[in-house]
Formats: sequence, structure tokens, C-alpha cells
Amino acid sequence: MSMKKTDLEKHLAKKLDGRMKSRAVPTRFAQGSAAAKSAAEPVARPAVAKLVAVSFRLPAELVQRLRERAVGHEGGISALAAEALARGLEASPRKG
Repeated sequence: MSMKKTDLEKHLAKKLDGRMKSRAVPTRFAQGSAAAKSAAEPVARPAVAKLVAVSFRLPAELVQRLRERAVGHEGGISALAAEALARGLEASPRKG
């Protein structure tokens, strides 16, 4: 005797459900996730300087001079401005 189409679908669903329940949970989920994360941590990351965005207004002629010098500078305008600020801060006496 043949089965109805709905009965066949139910039977296939039960088989699939049984297969899903019998498999182990992958280690990237549940309790194994902590172990997987700790194993990946020892990978050395290159040290990168932390950059902070700063916004301030400068005279247009000063900005133009910075842009002209930044063309030939290795780090661009950001590195050039950082060097100029560092030199300026070192040269000025600290008020305290």
C-alpha cells in the first residue's frame, strides 16, 4: 500500500530531525567557542600606533603650505602635521 504525499513528507522530516539530533555541536558554538577563541589569540598582531582624529581651524595660507610640503613627505599631511606639532611643543616652554 502506498503512502500519501503528506505522510512521506512527515517521514522525511522525522529522518532529518533524527540526523540533526545525533550530530555533535560544532566547537565554534556553545562551550567550545571559548577554547576556539583562546587558540586564536596567540597570533601576533603588528603594533600600530593609535590614531585620534582631531579637528581644528587653520588659516588658509598655512593649510596651503602644509599641502605643498605633504606632497613630498612620506607619511602625507597627517604625518607632516604630527611632526610639526611635536617640534612646536618641544620648542615651547611648558607653563605649569
